[in-house]
Amino acid sequence: MDVSSIIQGYAQGYFLMADDDNELKWYSSRNRALIPLDSRFYYPKSLRRVINQERFEVAIDKDFVAVCKGCANRESTWISQELMGIYWNLHQAGWAHSFETWQGDKLAGGILGIAIRGVFIGESMFYQIPDGSKVAMVKLVEHLRQRGYGLFDAQMQNPHLARFGAYSISDAQYRPLLEQALTLRCTFN
Repeated sequence: MDVSSIIQGYAQGYFLMADDDNELKWYSSRNRALIPLDSRFYYPKSLRRVINQERFEVAIDKDFVAVCKGCANRESTWISQELMGIYWNLHQAGWAHSFETWQGDKLAGGILGIAIRGVFIGESMFYQIPDGSKVAMVKLVEHLRQRGYGLFDAQMQNPHLARFGAYSISDAQYRPLLEQALTLRCTFN
């Protein structure tokens, strides 16, 4: 798959995942999880204290490969070696990014995503140090707001994302939001 056809697929609301046989396929979702970029985004006061203590430094694309590996390092993963190679090609072309937290020289956590115009598509997240990915989420939302992004697509809802105010919408509701966000001219870094 070439980079332009992959970006075109994501811009149409599809996403890549490896199935149980490690075969890459395009998927869509009847219900799409969005991270709000407005006042509906929230996080616990305990996390606010962690952020205020400045225990983590934030970086973009400092160690993209380590974030990919961290996201794939779980018992059951949809991030195959082939998909990691695709992410690397997208990264080299300026589309895929890692948003990271660090404690000194140790990667604490990160979020892997694809940025297309005014849309950030969160592919996966992980942590190695408690609160590492949570702080990354808060700081990423702040970053996307500052850059004028219109949509943070988390693809599938889960309890962790719900703690940040993530909500699900139907595919019919998602499509016009995607189209609108794709008219924005945002740059990730």
